[in-house]
Amino acid sequence: MSMLGIGLFFGGMTLLFMFSGAPISFALGSVAVLFMYLFMPASALNTVTQNVYEEMASVTLLSIPLFILKGAAIGRSRAGQDLYAAMHVWMGRIPGGLGIANVFACALFAAMAGSSPATCSAIGSAGIPEMRRRGYSPGFAAGIIAAGGTLGILLPPSVTMILYAVAAEQSLGRLFLAGIFPGVLLVALFAVYAVLRYRKEYRLAEAEYTRSGTASALLEHETFSTRQKFEMLPRVVPFVLLLIGVMVALYGGFATPSETAGLGAVLALLLIAVIYGVWRPRDVAPILTATLKESSMLMLIIGMSLLFSYVMSYLHISQSTAEWVVGMHLSRWVLLATVLVMVILLGFFLPPVSIILMTAPIILPPLRAAGFDLIWFGVLMTIVMETGLIHPPVGLNIFVIKNIAPDIPLNEIIWGVLPFVLLMLLAVVLICVFPGIATALPDAVMGAIAAKS
Repeated sequence: MSMLGIGLFFGGMTLLFMFSGAPISFALGSVAVLFMYLFMPASALNTVTQNVYEEMASVTLLSIPLFILKGAAIGRSRAGQDLYAAMHVWMGRIPGGLGIANVFACALFAAMAGSSPATCSAIGSAGIPEMRRRGYSPGFAAGIIAAGGTLGILLPPSVTMILYAVAAEQSLGRLFLAGIFPGVLLVALFAVYAVLRYRKEYRLAEAEYTRSGTASALLEHETFSTRQKFEMLPRVVPFVLLLIGVMVALYGGFATPSETAGLGAVLALLLIAVIYGVWRPRDVAPILTATLKESSMLMLIIGMSLLFSYVMSYLHISQSTAEWVVGMHLSRWVLLATVLVMVILLGFFLPPVSIILMTAPIILPPLRAAGFDLIWFGVLMTIVMETGLIHPPVGLNIFVIKNIAPDIPLNEIIWGVLPFVLLMLLAVVLICVFPGIATALPDAVMGAIAAKS
């Protein structure tokens, strides 16, 4: 077969296995083994396990189950609810403060847990009922939590960024730093939208009260004393200090990413033991079980994706595709737009982990040849993949919200999240126009560290 024929056959079989309903890891692994059997030497099949092991023998990947353990420890305690309650009390006087509190709580929890679904579940289980009780529309309440949860794959520590750093062979510390300012930008955009949407709903509630005399809970005002505000801090501050301590250990050069992940996991377990009394075996067992399940699933996807990429590389599918893209002589910005649109389309069907590992061998060489900074592009790609978590048909966070708020119609959830999708795309445009949003912090910090050494 010609190279074009092999490439089309490979892509067609991948789509066939994906749409068959098979788990992603088995679909990718099956395609890889099939093409090893058909187009590679017979001895290649005898080295499948060796190839998978060699591809996964990365110290960077070791940090993934440790960060998952840290997130499970925080997510399965009352840390999320307490964090949300503290934000609610401190921002109660701001118009739309409850919505902003949910955005900030999602951002902080995402930075501690590193998981978008966990953030949606932990903050949404308390935040959505509270917002609805105070008159927020169901779609608005669902949209805030679903969009806020996506920050889990952008703000460090991010499992998605770990995988991108491995696939792109880039510095994980620099990539983590590059995600901070864009994460802050998204938080600011979400907060501004929350205020504007709140004011619109408030005006509608006032008009309804004037017309019919029916008072919405949105028109009620609640104030909190200084004592109440400070009473909320003791359970929240230790986890914020944990986040700061882990970041200082990583970026201060005191620990590697894997060591930092291990330190964060141990400290998170100690904190929930001291603050929430979660230390008995029956209390810790669900945390360890959840960690093992999620880590096993994720590592299996990673292993099969890496084998899939290895077969693509061996058969020169990825190289030929990259050369074809380069040969089109697209302008660098048209090339970037084309790649990002492709990522958006893949996000309709695939999770971020699979998108990164499947597309990296194809899209990164042309982008590198076009002169793009791969750290900067990693941030853009992460934000674009975030939209895949909240847009149909397979937006994972949409179904997490539907699970914790089953009485909200699915169409209301979808309409509630669409404005946040547009805000994410606006953030992508801003980072393209002002690349320093993503590059300034890693250049400053990593440059300073390099200078010292």
